Amino acid sequence: MEGPDLAGQTVLVTGSATGVGRELLLSTADCGARTAVHYHTSADAAREVAAAARDRGAEAAMTIQGDVTDPDSVDGLFAAVEAELGTVDVLVNNVGDFAPAHWADLEFETWTRVLETNLNGTYLCSKRALPGMREHESGRIVNIGYASSEQGLVSPKNFPYFVAKKGVLMFTRMLAADTQDDGITVNAISPYVVENSDEFPAELPRDRPASFEDLIAPLYFFLDPDSEYISGENVEVDGGWLPERV
Repeated sequence: MEGPDLAGQTVLVTGSATGVGRELLLSTADCGARTAVHYHTSADAAREVAAAARDRGAEAAMTIQGDVTDPDSVDGLFAAVEAELGTVDVLVNNVGDFAPAHWADLEFETWTRVLETNLNGTYLCSKRALPGMREHESGRIVNIGYASSEQGLVSPKNFPYFVAKKGVLMFTRMLAADTQDDGITVNAISPYVVENSDEFPAELPRDRPASFEDLIAPLYFFLDPDSEYISGENVEVDGGWLPERV
């Protein structure tokens, strides 16, 4: 899959040591970007991703540790990226814990962690990235949501995740409006079940989960220079999933 030319641009993907974040980060390395591999605890995996990014054409690659739910930690990780790679041109807010259990069975710490990593992390990283983007009058923020969150999808199982992802999509729309005069776009990609998901339902749309390539395609679209008028949008990568059907 051919993506946009990202040479000279710095890309930060939160939670990019493993999973979806890893694949999104490496897809920008394929386009020649300077890449920052963020991790919280997976230092060894992050180093492996940075090495892979260099092998795949990244202009430069670094690893950076940080807790996206802590303002001071977020400020420190951005400062480190800016010092080594320059202003963050592309931010992908990918971090977000998942807790597939009945809401009443969740410990308060788990409930809070799901809300904070998904929603607060997106807010804190976006807020920290914006001054540099506004100064350069250019920037791309892509948030990771969840399919059907815009329709208010809820369930007793994994309830705080749905609440947080609904908030992420509301935040996406708000931030798009707030940056419309700054040369910045803010959009979202919302998958249903991805090939590396922990759980798979009995029936899947099109008889398969989304592949990493299915998520990379809208990312490339949002990062393309010709998409500068597209902001506040959410692409659901769900194969046509209709949870409300009866």
